Amino acid sequence: MPKKLLTSAIVLAICSGALAAPASAQDDALVDAQPVTRGVNHIGLTVRDLDASVAFFTEALGWRRAGGVPDYPSVFVTDGALFVTLWRASDPDNAVAFNRKTNVGLHHLALTVPDIETLDELHAKLSEWPGVEIEFSPEPNGGGPTIHMIVREPSGNRIEFAVPGGRSRTDG
Repeated sequence: MPKKLLTSAIVLAICSGALAAPASAQDDALVDAQPVTRGVNHIGLTVRDLDASVAFFTEALGWRRAGGVPDYPSVFVTDGALFVTLWRASDPDNAVAFNRKTNVGLHHLALTVPDIETLDELHAKLSEWPGVEIEFSPEPNGGGPTIHMIVREPSGNRIEFAVPGGRSRTDG
């Protein structure tokens, strides 16, 4: 199996809970333990161009501004379920772009899209959006059924848009 497909299959197995059951009593205890966290509070992204990145989230994706700290400088944006803090790099002209293969840090932010038609519309819109780079167009994740695409928003952060499996153009 090609490396990309194998990696995608492992991610899908983890996300779907399809991995093998615990092998020991100690593993059983870990499965039954309650985590100390309760989901994502917010994500923070450093950006080169605060205005362009805010416009990407608010105008291209339809999110809304939810505050910020002008002296920091930062802007908070939300889709109603997730908050993202966008911080401007202190020296945008000399900021170093993240390399997903050599740096430790946020590899990408993955956002759920309700259906393939919305993903197709978003792909068309972002293909024309200033400063957005399409890393790859909508395609099956591994062997599917999830369909996804990845873009780099105007400041270079990788954003994945994914349609959960089974939401095809014919499902309605």
